[in-house]
Amino acid sequence: MHLTVKGKQLDVGDALRQHMDTSLAGIFGKYFGDALDASVLLTREAHLYRSQITVHVGRGIRLESRGEAEAPYAAFDVAAERLGKRLRRYKRRLRDHHRREVVAEPAQSYVLAEGEDESNESSDGPPVVVAEMATEVPTLTVSEAIMRLELAEETAMLFRNRAHSGFNMIYRRADGNIGWVDPTGNRGT
Repeated sequence: MHLTVKGKQLDVGDALRQHMDTSLAGIFGKYFGDALDASVLLTREAHLYRSQITVHVGRGIRLESRGEAEAPYAAFDVAAERLGKRLRRYKRRLRDHHRREVVAEPAQSYVLAEGEDESNESSDGPPVVVAEMATEVPTLTVSEAIMRLELAEETAMLFRNRAHSGFNMIYRRADGNIGWVDPTGNRGT
């Protein structure tokens, strides 16, 4: 596993880097096998340290976890524990998912600038594109899509439903539940 450790407003020493490498290797060795690459970002904000772990485990599956504490080791350990719990919950599905081939279609993803002031109505043109990125739309079952949404801590995900080849959207609702949009007019042929 390739590990990248970055610190914002703090210096990450060799001992902390070694602790992270050993801890992540133990988690993935226990639940999943070896991950492709992992990155850890430690930031300091006032008296709190925040840790964000992002791990790419293959076939488009990305795991994210966050933690915060009053010490950098503790912040990382909180995020690593959350990552371990999530892996334990989805262990069986991840193993089954790796046995099945996942088809993904290329797509474009755009980031649009936030809208102008309501008082300025003279700019009726299209929104300003801030960033343009290549992405993929995977073909998954609904449960596989929910698993990916949970593992990556995303707010929404577009996918092609394996059952009928139509586009579907899942999203995290304000109440914490998962919403699923399955348009009937968008069924594949």
